[in-house]
Amino acid sequence: MTNSSTRIALIGFGEAGGILGADLAKVAGVAVAAYDIKLDDPQTASAMRAKIREAQVEERGSLEALLADADIVISAVTASAARGVAQAAGPKMRAGQSFLDINSVAPETKRANAGDIEASGAAYVDVAVMAPVPPKRLGVPMLLGGASADKMAETLTNFGVNARAVSTDVGYASAIKMCRSIMIKGLEALTVECTMTARHYGVEEPVLASLQASFPGMGWDGELPDYLVSRVAEHGRRRAEELREVVVTVADSGQEPRMAPAIAAAQDALVDSMEEAGIAYEEPFSWRALADTLRR
Repeated sequence: MTNSSTRIALIGFGEAGGILGADLAKVAGVAVAAYDIKLDDPQTASAMRAKIREAQVEERGSLEALLADADIVISAVTASAARGVAQAAGPKMRAGQSFLDINSVAPETKRANAGDIEASGAAYVDVAVMAPVPPKRLGVPMLLGGASADKMAETLTNFGVNARAVSTDVGYASAIKMCRSIMIKGLEALTVECTMTARHYGVEEPVLASLQASFPGMGWDGELPDYLVSRVAEHGRRRAEELREVVVTVADSGQEPRMAPAIAAAQDALVDSMEEAGIAYEEPFSWRALADTLRR
């Protein structure tokens, strides 16, 4: 690390954090460090340490150590942990630092997080990640909100990040994300229930053919069902947490949440069934194979 480097600190080094960290570490003039709570658990520390090292990212042993010399802090944790991270990070930050909250949480949660961060004099940026990170990596669309969103979008764009400022208000970008999640995660949940039931009755082929005829171009007769079910099988717990934030978002709009709680329950339910059957997510993934295994 040199004095002229932009120092990026990642809180959380899971799927999203790990990919962003690895790619940003390759950018000239950028130095990346990371801290993940799995480093504190003897059962998970070794694997996490190896993942961080493989990404050419510097490991930090605590949140305080991570934040000490950071210019840009990226919070990439689970939805349920996002609030606690902001509360813990706020008192340890200072003017001149920026906190990018890329977690999928309700607008009101983002506003509360902003209060904790901005109390220290640091800048808070509401970031909505609008697609799965793995396929596009730094190219995944990110919408930014907050007083410094324009400036941060320019900085991130220079690092190869697909970032766009959409509002000076914290909560606007996350509202877009939350509303979108009702549709995306809802489609996943519908696909799980539809395909598993169709497989039971042996009618999956005509059902998928009918869906393809009604919605040509989506890929119902190809890879789409496997992809949608795989997202639940691999990330259902995390997605259920996000949907509980969607519940808050819907309720805050004055509506009664109906679909969001059901989607969260459906995401959790598939993972529950897999755990009860001793099934771990594996690639290549087949929804048919999963359905058959769960029926045994």
